[in-house]
Amino acid sequence: MEMTIEVGQVAPDFTLLDQESNSVTLSELKGKKTLIYFYPRASTPGCTIQAQGLRDSKAKLAALNVVILGISPDTPKKLTNFINKQELNFTLLADEDHAVCEKYHVWQLKKFMGKESMGVVRTSFLIDEFGNIEHIFNKFKTKDHHEVVLDYLIASNK
Repeated sequence: MEMTIEVGQVAPDFTLLDQESNSVTLSELKGKKTLIYFYPRASTPGCTIQAQGLRDSKAKLAALNVVILGISPDTPKKLTNFINKQELNFTLLADEDHAVCEKYHVWQLKKFMGKESMGVVRTSFLIDEFGNIEHIFNKFKTKDHHEVVLDYLIASNK
């Protein structure tokens, strides 16, 4: 499936529940950059490493005016457990019916160990202060995702 979300376009708006079942609406976050990162499942090894990297980089990201939102098809309760276990310091959103994943074209057919199933393709979107897509990160390893994001932000702030 081809990517139909492009840099420069307005980011598709959404409202999802966070780990405490509060509604979070993307369009209400204007004025800051927002890193939306889609990941397959809370508390799995790759997702945990990726979340820890962002947790440990949060101060640097905040200094660059960036808010982090993680989105997965988990329940708010699973997200709470993930946050508590990993001491995460940013918001996770529950996209249980994967409607937002579909809006961002990250809900795709995946092959894993010979099996095909629908799931989240790990992708991050940097939304600018005005609500437009500034950058799409789709080539990274879970362990250096935060570095790829920071490198881009630092280079683009020069």
